Amino acid sequence: MDKFTVVTSKPAYLPLINIDTDMIIPKQFLKTITKKGLGKSLFYEMRYDKDGKEIPDFLLNKQRDAKILLAGDNFGCGSSREHAPWALADFGIKCVIAPSFADIFYNNSYKNGILLIKLPAEKIAELAKADTLTVDLEKCEIRDGKGGVTPFSTDEFRRTALLEGLDEIGLTLKKDAAIRGFETRQAETMPWLW
Repeated sequence: MDKFTVVTSKPAYLPLINIDTDMIIPKQFLKTITKKGLGKSLFYEMRYDKDGKEIPDFLLNKQRDAKILLAGDNFGCGSSREHAPWALADFGIKCVIAPSFADIFYNNSYKNGILLIKLPAEKIAELAKADTLTVDLEKCEIRDGKGGVTPFSTDEFRRTALLEGLDEIGLTLKKDAAIRGFETRQAETMPWLW
């Protein structure tokens, strides 16, 4: 997983409430077990017409380089598909800012290197007016490029994991010496297990 420190981008503002995981990545694209290639189907039913042609006016068709998504309340609700954060990450979204997130989506996003920030809807609407936003995870602040600074808080364990670029496997490997030490001691004291 890549380290997350600072991300600067024009924000993509999608102020819909209850954006569920089926809207993020529809069920017909869940046949893969790889994380690559899902970005082209992100928000498929909003980005493409019935013939599969791009809708030019849709936000993410106009802002293909967006790394920061501003959204409405209860983002990521619905079924517990990990493909939703995979699709966001594959498209290039590094941070989603919304008033609230569904729990499973929240956990899956952090496991896939996406920073989720909870802010009031009014503040998000204000941030949407900025030409660019800078999300600084080290300082826990969002800068709007015109001197405005919005502090945010996040779980310290998840913050550290993102800053160090560690997913669950990476976090486990940090304990490699302790794990090997335990296994060595156990093999000596309980050889029948080995």
